[in-house]
Amino acid sequence: QVHLVESGGGLVQAGGSLRLSCEAAGLTFDRAGMAWFRQAPGKERDFVAAASWTTNYADSVKGRFTISRDNAKNTVYLQMNSLKPEDTAVYYCAARPTPYTPSFVRDYNYWGQGTQVTVSS
Repeated sequence: QVHLVESGGGLVQAGGSLRLSCEAAGLTFDRAGMAWFRQAPGKERDFVAAASWTTNYADSVKGRFTISRDNAKNTVYLQMNSLKPEDTAVYYCAARPTPYTPSFVRDYNYWGQGTQVTVSS
């Protein structure tokens, strides 16, 4: 059984930084495609970034967010810099068993419970 556990969310002022972590269990992590999505109230769940052997970013976060992974720790990270109020959302970790980096919700098999990120203006 696959488990994804996110941590690192919180409240930060605009222009600040946060680092999210997602620890995975129950899958072959070094072959998994790992991603971050986010969902603001009343909106759809949107792609943020993904990493396998390559990385993929949403245009809205390019140059501000960095996804990375530590295969020895079965953990994927999302470093978020220059945060904006519009980055406020619940951030979800997602995984797929094969090493691709698609940007659609339907392409991921496993999901974490989410962690809240709030950016104040």
